Amino acid sequence: MAEAADEAELGLLECRVCFERYGPGGQRRPRNLPCGHVLCRGCVEALGGPERRRLECPFCRRLCGLGETSDCLPLLQLLELLGPGGRSPSALGRAAGGAAPPRLQLSLGGWGSLLNPTGVAACRRSGRLAVAHDGKKRIHVFEPSGSCLQRFGERGDAGNDIKYPLGVAITTDGHVVVTDGGDRSVKAFDFEGRGTLAVREGFCLPWGLGATPECDVMVTDAEAGALYRLTADFGRGKLKKCQLVRSKLTSPRGVAVCPSSGAVVVIEHLKTKGPSSCSTRVKIFSADMTLIGQMDSFGLNLVFPSKIYTTAVAFDKEGCIVVTDVCSQAVICLGKPEEFPIFNPLVSHGLSYPVGLTYTANNSLVVLDSGDHSVKIYSSA
Repeated sequence: MAEAADEAELGLLECRVCFERYGPGGQRRPRNLPCGHVLCRGCVEALGGPERRRLECPFCRRLCGLGETSDCLPLLQLLELLGPGGRSPSALGRAAGGAAPPRLQLSLGGWGSLLNPTGVAACRRSGRLAVAHDGKKRIHVFEPSGSCLQRFGERGDAGNDIKYPLGVAITTDGHVVVTDGGDRSVKAFDFEGRGTLAVREGFCLPWGLGATPECDVMVTDAEAGALYRLTADFGRGKLKKCQLVRSKLTSPRGVAVCPSSGAVVVIEHLKTKGPSSCSTRVKIFSADMTLIGQMDSFGLNLVFPSKIYTTAVAFDKEGCIVVTDVCSQAVICLGKPEEFPIFNPLVSHGLSYPVGLTYTANNSLVVLDSGDHSVKIYSSA
């Protein structure tokens, strides 16, 4: 198993053309091609020739221009997390004793269908899933059966365009809300892809989204260090209020709202000194936004058997906090706010780089795995 894990890591962190390990800068920086394949910058420029106009993907032969390539953000985040020392091995093993873990029921997307996905959300009314990614059509809507129902949101400056989606949520009245890092806005669509509302004022870098039972949306602003509550009539395209509910946060990204209690969890991304220069902090607020608990990666490491770096958060139907952890490639339950933190791994194998998390109305666990560009749906045992 250890040899297989090492081989998987080499395949993920090395350019498949020159077999050099990716790096954060220079010629080894990973770049996306429009077809979904990833090469280092040196190989991209070499394949483009001396005039650096167009290149042919060495794997699928699709032609593209150098201007169509982009940084592979999931790999860059993984390199930042691992640091110069390489991989951080999982210590989870099979720690989830007692109840049987969720079973993989369905896998959607994959290489060529989704490209570096960044967010996933579930509609509790219809069971549909919305996935944000870096493809030509930024939002894919899937039926509960797994078939793709709709694609919308092209890169551009038109009203319905999405430049770079960072997060996605689905409101209780069935609207898809997206944070667009390209023009620093929050945009709402119906399931047919028609834009109903765009809020472009007041945000520095809107990132995470969490739908509330009252049809509002919580929005994190990673650059401003703030959390907002957005109240709108999404069907009529009218913004009622954008309220600052928490400030002085440190690069907040992921956010989730408990459907039953209204509690809010925010994931902060911290910068620390040392070879591993990043960590995360889980902050828990009551429905009236009173801080009731928090713990960073260092504190969690004192309780848990492995390093924890949280990328996404959600609540299950019992009101337990569930997070993704890219260090151990796992999904972990941290317990209810009043018992936080406990340690209960739900999914401890089969994931590469989990970056998104949500629950369906029937409490199926949905994990967005950017490592293999897929959505994995787990049912309770």
